[in-house]
Amino acid sequence: MTTQPTPEGPAREAKRRRTGITAFLTGAAAAFAFFAFFPGLPHVIDWGAILVSLAVGGLVRWAWHARITKAP
Repeated sequence: MTTQPTPEGPAREAKRRRTGITAFLTGAAAAFAFFAFFPGLPHVIDWGAILVSLAVGGLVRWAWHARITKAP
């Protein structure tokens, strides 16, 4: 699988990849922490919490990429 070169160059693409990974991990960790520490929840991490945390991480990554793509 080859990637298409971007007009900005490989340095910009590497930065986008790093920030995407960081955004995903931050979103997933925040959702995971919500399920682990929010008062009133049963403080049990089950498969549902893990899957929702991964989905939230993906949503945050998508939103971050949409935001930085619009930036000049």
